[in-house]
Amino acid sequence: MADEGASPRELILEACRRNNTDLLQETINDLSSHAQQSGKNATEFVAQTLNQAHDGVGNGCLHVAATYGSYEVLDLLLDQEGLEIDEVDRLEHDTPLHKAVRYVNSLDKSEWVEVGHPIVEILLDAGCDPRIRNKAKLKPVELADPRNAELRGILQRGEYAMMAGGDVVVEEEDGALGSGSDSE
Repeated sequence: MADEGASPRELILEACRRNNTDLLQETINDLSSHAQQSGKNATEFVAQTLNQAHDGVGNGCLHVAATYGSYEVLDLLLDQEGLEIDEVDRLEHDTPLHKAVRYVNSLDKSEWVEVGHPIVEILLDAGCDPRIRNKAKLKPVELADPRNAELRGILQRGEYAMMAGGDVVVEEEDGALGSGSDSE
């Protein structure tokens, strides 16, 4: 890999802060190429590098992306096989989902639905566990602004889905459910 300039860890974290998918994809491609040249499994090497990318206070790449509301970067990161999605940070023992809720709380109320909720939803869709408690013994739903009933509902549905082991039927937004038959 490059002998000069920013390290892969620094590039990953910068991409997460700035929602820079081009930088993140380029870094992932470079890591994959380096792994192949070294005779390593590229998927495992990329996942290991992403999982070890932490800032000075122990936030992993998903923590950083969630903190800054970097939706597109989250989408790209969550596509990476082997990425640890429920890692806790060093200071508050927050998961990326805790950070996402804190991000939503930091937004103006008018931005909650369009800007904030998708950050929480993408993490839940990827399998982040909303039942994990942080250092203060709080689950993400307990961090949500009490005025944000919709966010609380999203997180509660996520908890129910986890407890049911994925056996929950979720209606599509238009209210239509598919047929119970495998043949169409």
